[in-house]
Amino acid sequence: MSQPRTRPIQKLAAAVAKCNTEAAAYGRCVIEDYNDVHRDKCAKAFMALKNCVVVASKKK
Repeated sequence: MSQPRTRPIQKLAAAVAKCNTEAAAYGRCVIEDYNDVHRDKCAKAFMALKNCVVVASKKK
């Protein structure tokens, strides 16, 4: 019998869970001045989080 298929959202959640440092940095950036959130305000922190999630999602 084959293993049950992992749902995409479960894969994403598992990958994000491995990137808690990057997620915290992005969250701090967003709430730093939440009244003045604008495009690319936290682009550097977001890209670090995105890259971490991409790498973590490829690991088995």
